[in-house]
Amino acid sequence: MYQLTYGLFVLTSRLGTKDSGCIINTAGQVTSSPNRISITVNKDNYTHDLVKESGKFNISVLSERADFEIFKHFGFQSGRTADKFSGYEACSRSENGIYYITKGTNAYISASVWQTLDLGSHTMFIADVGDMELLAPDASATYGYYQSSIKPRPEKKASTGKTAWRCTVCGYVYEGEELPADFICPICKHPASDFEKIV
Repeated sequence: MYQLTYGLFVLTSRLGTKDSGCIINTAGQVTSSPNRISITVNKDNYTHDLVKESGKFNISVLSERADFEIFKHFGFQSGRTADKFSGYEACSRSENGIYYITKGTNAYISASVWQTLDLGSHTMFIADVGDMELLAPDASATYGYYQSSIKPRPEKKASTGKTAWRCTVCGYVYEGEELPADFICPICKHPASDFEKIV
C-alpha cells in the first residue's frame, strides 16, 4: 500500500469558536465542473467532527519544505485535549473564517461539504471548492518523501542484544522482551499495533 502515491495535507476546520487541524493523506480533485475535491478522515480525529458539524474545511498542501514539527504539532496530539492554534503563528484565516497553514505549505483550498460517505473507520467528504491560493512554488510532499526526507530516523543505539520495539510512525524505541498490549507511544500516541519488533 505504501507504493501508492499519497500527498500530505493539514486539514483544518472551525465550529463556533473552536479551531482544530490534523494531518491527512487522502485529498484529491474528483471533478472539474463543478470543481469538487474529496477528503477522507478518520472518525477518531476531532477535526473530523468539526468538518461534519460545520460542513466547511480548508486543506493546506504540505510541501517539501515542511519540517517534522508540523507533523508532530498537527498529527501527534488531539484537538480534543490541545488547542493546536494557541500560540501557533504560521497560519492565517481564509475568507471562510478557517485557518490555513502558511509555513511548509505551497497552497490551500477552502471547501464546503456537498456529500458524505461512511467508510467504517473513516468518512469521505466530497466538497465544492471555494477559495484557493498558491502560496509557494515548492514541490508538494508525498508520503514517500515524508518517509525518506522529513521523518526522523530512529537514533542508533549501541548493540545490546536486547529485544526492543520500534514505533513505525515516529521511530520511538521501547526496550523489553514484550511490549504491553495497551502500550501507547509517548511521542506520537499510537498504539502497540503500530510497533515492530527489533533486536
